[in-house]
Amino acid sequence: MYPSEQQVYEELKEGERRNPGPWVQHCINAGKAARYIAEKCPGMNCEKAFALGALHDIGRREGRYYMKHITDGYNYALEKGWDEVARVCLTHSFPVKDIKADIQKADITSEQYRFLRDYLENTEYDDYDKLVILCDCLADAKGFCILEKRLVDTARRYGVFGHTVERWNVYFELKEYFENKMGCKIYSLLPGIEVSTFE
Repeated sequence: MYPSEQQVYEELKEGERRNPGPWVQHCINAGKAARYIAEKCPGMNCEKAFALGALHDIGRREGRYYMKHITDGYNYALEKGWDEVARVCLTHSFPVKDIKADIQKADITSEQYRFLRDYLENTEYDDYDKLVILCDCLADAKGFCILEKRLVDTARRYGVFGHTVERWNVYFELKEYFENKMGCKIYSLLPGIEVSTFE
């Protein structure tokens, strides 16, 4: 289950009231990118793609946390009955499906860590997981951007780790995966990407 577009915007508005910051506009842009791509992919639901993309970081409504925003989002979405949103709240941070490959501080309990580790090990990513992981990297608070810009920005904020290049390679593989499904280039679908990338 996932919410309507109106519910998505209501949730993000409330999230911004609780924890103001650029994360809200990033989420909206990620949702829009997911919709643009899903519209071109046979068998994908573009409204579902928007909802999942736009709420992948809804855990940030609880405050300025690191890995904790993943479990906060998962728990919140489950409380709302949005199991598909809950799923991407967990999967979106793991292009490499290994909890040790995450770039954030593990500000969660040992029980939450074990749950997240086991969840990742036992979950096969579907196209919505893959799409949200990609769109998280195609959007910032100002609009859409090329992967290189977002990846470098993230590295500047969090640092570079042993899995960094492996993670970067997955993003480019996902870009190619969806371009093959669509039969066109992703950047051609995202309005204003040149401006937001190179300004």
